[in-house]
Amino acid sequence: PVRGFALAATYVLTVAAAATGGAPMVLAAFRFARRQPDAGPEPDDGPLRGGRVIGLLERTAVAVSILAGWPEGIAIVLAVKGLARYPELREPHASEQFIIGTFTSVLWAIAVAGVGRALVT
Repeated sequence: PVRGFALAATYVLTVAAAATGGAPMVLAAFRFARRQPDAGPEPDDGPLRGGRVIGLLERTAVAVSILAGWPEGIAIVLAVKGLARYPELREPHASEQFIIGTFTSVLWAIAVAGVGRALVT
């Protein structure tokens, strides 16, 4: 097992990679979804504001939960995000944007945190 500075550096780099690397993945998922035949008209900017900052915080919390050995924290993060965004999800395309962005973001964070956890054990 990794100890000392190497352990701390692995945790910090893992959380940083999970938090920052997810944004390009989410944008790629949105581009892919728009190319589907049933995508419909393309929305202007999207109905959900603050998504980049919320996504960054979400991926950070998910990665920390995985690295801490507390995967139940993911459920709390998703519940808080869902409750906070609930009023906005009635806008056109909002629920699709929410689901695609959240799933992509969380899956990225879990994958990166899983690799980081494997590196330290």
